[in-house]
Amino acid sequence: MSTPGEYYRSLPPVSKTYGVGCFMFAAALYFQLYNPWNIALDYGLVIKRFQVWRLVTNFFFLGPFSFPFACDLIMIARYGVALERGPFDKRTADFLWMLMFGALSLLAMAAVPYLWSPFMGTSVVFMIVYVWSREFPNSRVNIAGVVSFKGFYLPYVLLTLDLMFGVPLKPDIMGMVAGHLYYFLTVLHPLSGGKFTLKTPLWGIQVNSPVERNPQAGVAFRGRSFRLNGSTRTSTPVQPQTSTPVQPQTSSGTTTTTQQADGVAFRGTGRRLNDP
Repeated sequence: MSTPGEYYRSLPPVSKTYGVGCFMFAAALYFQLYNPWNIALDYGLVIKRFQVWRLVTNFFFLGPFSFPFACDLIMIARYGVALERGPFDKRTADFLWMLMFGALSLLAMAAVPYLWSPFMGTSVVFMIVYVWSREFPNSRVNIAGVVSFKGFYLPYVLLTLDLMFGVPLKPDIMGMVAGHLYYFLTVLHPLSGGKFTLKTPLWGIQVNSPVERNPQAGVAFRGRSFRLNGSTRTSTPVQPQTSTPVQPQTSSGTTTTTQQADGVAFRGTGRRLNDP
């Protein structure tokens, strides 16, 4: 069995960062280091007072230390890690873009007054669960060792449990909508022959993807070279050339210098120093 430190180091980067961020926000709230309404989503304060951090910090707040907070953190560690190690293996930038796209979708939905919510961390967690259910539809899920079902039905089972426990359903439904929108644009729509696909921006970096060898590596310049006689050729790596020794051509002492290699700069006749 691995130690807690080994387990922590084995976690993929994005899920680990998000989970640790949510835990740190809850710990800071436990020690009363901040007022949660200072990080809540408020478009009025964002626009009027330029408090842009509210567009980000509200996604890291899962509430104070409690049983629902523990469940959300476990779902990040379970389903977020499973996605990052499975379908998003060696695609760290794509997984990060999925979370960013979900956050942007939730911010757009929160612009509608009825859908507004001060903290949408729970919606992001539910989005992760929804995408996992579509990527692993046939996986078996057990709840308390009593109920067993396919992974495809996990979001709906959790939605039913929240309804039974009196938990507000709006954050869950918004997370499902954001997750379905991402899955539709990246998987379902391209498979149906759609032209528009949601792709990770070019600035995305595959952090843990293998680096392919560049076939152009080691070549400083590549282009065309010109012979002195006017013809052109594509440059090739320089090969060592062996010059042809000067051979006498006539008995009068006049010698002709010749060279078989291409690209000779000068061609003509040479004379001995003792010739008049």
